[in-house]
Formats: sequence, C-alpha cells, structure tokens
Amino acid sequence: MGIHFKTAVRNIIRSPFQAFAALFVLMVTFFIISLLSVVLYSSGKVLSYLETRPQVIAFLKADAKEGDIFNLQQRLSSDKRVKDAKYVTKEEALKIYKDATSDNPLLAELVSPTAFPASLELSLVSLDYANEFITELKKEPIVDQVGFTANLGGEATLETTINRIRSVINNIRLGGVIFALVLSLTSLFVLLVIISLRLMSRKQEVDILNLIGATPLFVAIPVFLEALIYVLAGVFLGWLLAFVLVLYFAPALTSYFGEIEILPREAISLFKQSLILLVLEWIVGSFLAVLGSFLAISRLSKKKS
Repeated sequence: MGIHFKTAVRNIIRSPFQAFAALFVLMVTFFIISLLSVVLYSSGKVLSYLETRPQVIAFLKADAKEGDIFNLQQRLSSDKRVKDAKYVTKEEALKIYKDATSDNPLLAELVSPTAFPASLELSLVSLDYANEFITELKKEPIVDQVGFTANLGGEATLETTINRIRSVINNIRLGGVIFALVLSLTSLFVLLVIISLRLMSRKQEVDILNLIGATPLFVAIPVFLEALIYVLAGVFLGWLLAFVLVLYFAPALTSYFGEIEILPREAISLFKQSLILLVLEWIVGSFLAVLGSFLAISRLSKKKS
C-alpha cells in the first residue's frame, strides 16, 4: 500500500492546478451540504416545536361545571390522537392577555376575567387528525367554540391550512435532498473529468505497467487513493468552514429563537453532532471517489479496446 500511496501523492504534486480544482469543488460542495444539513435540522426543530404547540383550542361555555371540564380533559388526554390537553381558566387567560399587552397597560385595564372564556388547549399527535378531531369536539355539550391556531381564514379553509403546513414540511425536506444530490453529482463529474485527464496524461506509464505484467488492480489502486485524498481533504475543509460559521452564529440564533432549540445548546452536543455529520459526509465522499475512479478507468479501458 505504501508504494501506491506514494504514487498517488506524486501524481497530485505533478498537477497541482488539477488537484486544487478538485479540492476546491469538493470543499465548496460539502461546505454547502454541511450548511444545508444544519438548515434542515433547524427547520425540523422549528416545525416540530410548532406542531407541539396548542393546535386546537376548545372554548368552554360560561356555565360549564368544573367536574364536567375535568372529565372532558381526562377523556381527551386518553385519546390517542391527543399529545397534550391543558385546562386554562378565565383568570389564566386574562394573565396571558396582560402579558401579551404589557407594553400597553390601558388595554389590560379595560377587560375583566369574565371577558375570557375558560378553554382546553390541545396538541395533536399529527395534523392529519385535525379535521376529524375538531368535528367531534364541537359536539361536546360544554364546548362553545373550537379554534385551530394555524387557521386564519375561517373554518372553510381548515383543510387548506393543514395541507399547506404539510406541504411546507415536505418541500423543505425534498428541496434539501435534491440540492444535496445536485451538488454531489457536480463533485462526481469534476472527479471523473480530473481523474480521466490524469489517466490520459499517464497513458504511456500505464501502458508500460501493463506490458511488464502489472495487474489492473495495481494500476487502479493509486487512482482510487488519489481520488480518496481529494475527498477526505475537501470534505474536511468544507465541514470545518461550515462548523466554524455555525459556531460563530450559534449564540445569536439560539437567542433569537428563544425556547426553540434549533441547535444543541451545549457545545459538546453540537460538536458531537457535527462529528457525526463529518463521518457521514466522508462516507458519501468516499463513495463518490470510488465511483468516479471506476468510471474514469472504465472509460479509458473502452477507448483502448
């Protein structure tokens, strides 16, 4: 393996501009993929946070008895479609209103607890259950009205709202995957072109090796190692730049999003997850290196025949 590694390093030194081009493209590719992974992770956390907020609010009738409210809350809590059921009294509703209007105390003085009905705030396991669940909840005797926090256009647009939320989630994930695939294919083509050029420039050397009885594997191993060196270095540099950038902006981002944990708050947890990402990127990059080398060697073999 030593002679093959030395050959791969010598080939890189012989053509530094081609090596720099391959390294630069791989670095940019995996820098963007690393940032894209962070965006997908953070957007998933934001969407998960929004999905676990109270999605359905059942406003209770003024004459609803505490016993009936408790029974309804217990029944809803045991429903498999419900993740959480919280009872909010009139006084608590008033306090929430005052906190929301703390910058204008006059607004808080104009209302009393009786202006706010008691309610049950419900988080659903999935938004797919919203239509069916709200229909059933409206039939409860002590329920006056039912609101859906993500619905701003009236009851008629409830299904449209749910579909939009689901569409946003799917589009973010699909767009990220497609963009990552496009970047990976770009890196693969760059590797293929550079390795092909390198093989063409070494055509005489390869022919001599074949004449003296060198096996195809002996000729191919330096090519694989050369591509692997490009990938390992390019992936690491791209990951490192992205990690430093994320580390720099992490305090501002976590402060802006508040209780939404878009990134691990502990530096050790953030570093561990980044290392996992680096290993995964090395695996993907190694696959690209092997595939690009194999295609380049196959292409050269076809030309010879």
